[in-house]
Amino acid sequence: MSLFKKVLASVGIGGAKVDTKLERDTLAPGDIGRGIVEIMGGNLEQSIESIYLSLNTTYMKESNDKKYSVKACIDSFKIANAFTIKAGERKEIPFSFRLPLDTPLTIGRTKIWLATGLDIANAVDPTDNDYIRVVPNSGMSAILTAIEDLGFRLREAECEQAPKRMRRRLPFVQEFEFVPVSGRYKGRLDELEVVLLPNAGGDIEVFMEIDRRARGLAGLLSEVLSTDESNIRFVVSANDMPHIRQQLQSIIDRYS
Repeated sequence: MSLFKKVLASVGIGGAKVDTKLERDTLAPGDIGRGIVEIMGGNLEQSIESIYLSLNTTYMKESNDKKYSVKACIDSFKIANAFTIKAGERKEIPFSFRLPLDTPLTIGRTKIWLATGLDIANAVDPTDNDYIRVVPNSGMSAILTAIEDLGFRLREAECEQAPKRMRRRLPFVQEFEFVPVSGRYKGRLDELEVVLLPNAGGDIEVFMEIDRRARGLAGLLSEVLSTDESNIRFVVSANDMPHIRQQLQSIIDRYS
């Protein structure tokens, strides 16, 4: 093989290519994702050090009173060790991975993608990006549905840098911002902000900020001083799910 072709392959021209094919592109946190990675050899034989998958998103970070979007790796998975692919050869490598419980939902501007990369020594690593739709698991769905049943509408969902009290494995959390549009809380609350953090035991840690609507001079002063907000943390277990609407209503009533 000519030196010229080796140089081209080292900068990604005429080298191996990768294409990831998922069995399904809609998953809930905790689900198993499966698929195959298809590798097509280029114009010359190449040594592949490894194949890796990384699950990625973006979140808003604040610094010096400015907000900007940064990329974050939710998790990564190594699916193959070193091997050699010959010129023009085609290989298929099956894989599976568990979608982490703290993966954000693809609601609003939140996007999740799986990046597949070949680690090739002395060459530009070819990559392939595949977007995934992440939907709520049963517990998260029950909580979000109960909030909507209480008269709230989801206004926005965004991944933001996690404050210390909410920091877990990842540097960000996904915040759901609801506004009351009907029912008992319309006119009483400005908004309801919710963060859901599922854990391996099946429980969901809930952080809720209840923003009361200003009423009269005292209410206006409270709003100016930000004392019209209540921050609550509680845990919802699987046993709570049949009564989750009543539980949420009781908590919101207590602080509104």
